[in-house]
Order: sequence, then structure tokens, then C-alpha cells
Amino acid sequence: MVKIHWFLPTGGDGRDVVPAGDRPARQPSLGYLAQVAQAADTLGFEGLLTPCGTMCEDAWLATAALIPQTSRVKFLVAFRPGLLSPTLAAQMASTYQRLSGGRLLLNVVTGAEPAELARFGDWADKDTRYERTGEFLAVMKAAWGPDPVDHVGPHYRVAGATTRARPEPAPPVYFGGASPAAEKVAAEHVDVYLAWGEPPAMVSERLGRMRSLAAAVGRTLRFGIRFHAITRPTAPAAWAVAEELLAGMDPAMVAAAQADFASTMSEGQRRMAALHRGNPADLEIHPNVWAGIGLVRGGAGTALVGSHEQVADRIAEYHALGFDEFILSGYPHLEEAYWFGEGVLPILRDRGLVEHRRDAGPPSISTFR
Repeated sequence: MVKIHWFLPTGGDGRDVVPAGDRPARQPSLGYLAQVAQAADTLGFEGLLTPCGTMCEDAWLATAALIPQTSRVKFLVAFRPGLLSPTLAAQMASTYQRLSGGRLLLNVVTGAEPAELARFGDWADKDTRYERTGEFLAVMKAAWGPDPVDHVGPHYRVAGATTRARPEPAPPVYFGGASPAAEKVAAEHVDVYLAWGEPPAMVSERLGRMRSLAAAVGRTLRFGIRFHAITRPTAPAAWAVAEELLAGMDPAMVAAAQADFASTMSEGQRRMAALHRGNPADLEIHPNVWAGIGLVRGGAGTALVGSHEQVADRIAEYHALGFDEFILSGYPHLEEAYWFGEGVLPILRDRGLVEHRRDAGPPSISTFR
């Protein structure tokens, strides 16, 4: 079965990819984040990716505040492993599982631009950060075991690492990265390897390589992919929304973003930028896959655009390549969650790709006049 996740906009939200002023149109207040989380909960999304960084509210705290306001949706909490000890992370995750009823997923984020890492006092080079991440994950998972563990390595030295009680279930680890150092960590330690939304020809090569790397160490991986989504009852209606987003991107803003991406240390960001090379003229890089978001937004820069049926077709196409999890978002996240949840999720359920909801009752029609 395919798992469909949504995104929690803890950095703010609005109808533009990048707000025109200094502040997003919708602040990430607890009230607004609760609306998005409750929509995802009601519509049947599997989980909510919550980002990390100084431009967002803290992912652990923001999502913990939403536990009592939701009932079934999971929280895919992003965090940087170099900023806390692996035993503390094991304890936090274990507590979170008990308080949430097992609704935690972990998104381990090693990469970032040097300026962002410097804000947190992390000056390690890229290869060191990934080596440290692998060791971090080994210690964190060991601390969830039945017995306290000792560990001495190049980055961590712990004695008797453990938690009050084992998390049930142990939260799966999600992780992305396109460099050789990142791929090694993924093959050896993670549960779900994440890619940004590249065309099938590009991303299928990575899947094959990751399968081989994991098999070489006796493991298998699940694969997830990250897209934005613009879906409407008809294709012209969806593409009109994409054009409206494009019209709101100031050319100077596009130029500044592209200059920034050109100096990136992120292999994944370089691959995203190469999809369009800053050219707004030809952004449909695969049927229903639009690279317009990446003109101004770092990270995931592609969107699935089309009718509900077409977007469902693209998800089925990527699923056939090997992707079992899709992490989606839209502008604004509240309204786009409903467009996708009411338009595409039912199609995916009818096709047998997404599990039918057990809590959904029979359809009813009001006869009130």
C-alpha cells in the first residue's frame, strides 16, 4: 500500500510560494497549525512532515502540542542529529511514542547550508556530519533495546545508554541525501530513503543504486518521494493555479534564488536547480510534473499538477518505480490538503493503492429543505 503524507507549515503559510513581504500571510500559530493537522487527520493522510531550521518553529514542540488535537495522523518530526545526544533523542522519541499513542516518525536531517549550521554552532564538514549521523543512529537505536549499551566511537562515547521504556513501536527513520556519504548512511541505518521529485528517468537510477547499496549490507529500504501538489477536477483549472503561482514570483526574486542555489553544497539542491536552470519558459519536466516551485524555493521544487485522475496516475507511475511513500504539500496547505484529500485520495483508494479508512462511515445526503 502507498502512504500519503502532508506537510505542516511551521514557518508560515500563504497563497504564494514566497511571501511578498517580510511576514507570511498566515502565521504558524497553534490555532492555524491545528487546522492543518486536523484536516490531515480527517482526510486520511498518513502523517505530517514538520521541517527543522531557524525559519520554522521547533518541530518537536510544535507537533507535541498537536497530539491532543488530533487522533490518528502521525508526525514526521525533522531534526538534526548533530545538535543533541543520541541517548537524549532515544528518550525524546520513546516519550513521544507513549504520549502520542505511537504516532511518531523521525526525519533525520544531516545536510544544511553552512550558514544555517553555523547558527547552531555546528562547524563539521559534510563527510564528518554524515559519518556522525551513522554513529548517532546506531547508538539511538541501541538505546531502545532491552539492555543498556556502552559505545565508544569517533563521535560519541556513552555508558549504559537506555530509556525508561522501549518505544512501541520503535519509530521508523526517514532520511534523504544524494551525496555518496548520505547514501552510505541510508543503506546502513535508515528505514525510508527520501528523494525529491525528479523525473522518473533521473530518480529510477538512484533507486537502483540504493537497492544495491542496502543489499550489500544485508538490508532493504522503503522509498519515499517529496512533491508539492496542485490538483483540481480538471487539468486546465490546476494549471491555472500553477500559472498564478508563477505570476507571483518576482523576476528579481527568481534571479536571487538561482544565484543562491548555484553556490549550494547540497547535491540534492543542485539536482533540483538543474531541472529548470532558472528558466520559467519550460517548466513541465515530465507529464504533470512542474518545476516552477523550485524557481524560488529551496529544497523540494517540483509539483504534481493536473486533474485528480492525472495526479493519481503520476502517483501510480512513481509507485511502480518503487516509491511507497509520498510527502506532499501545497499553497496554502490547508486548502490544498482538502483538494488532494477529497479529490485524489478517493481515487487512490478505489484503485487499491491506498488503504480504505476504517473510521469512514457510509455516505449520507442531507434531505433538509
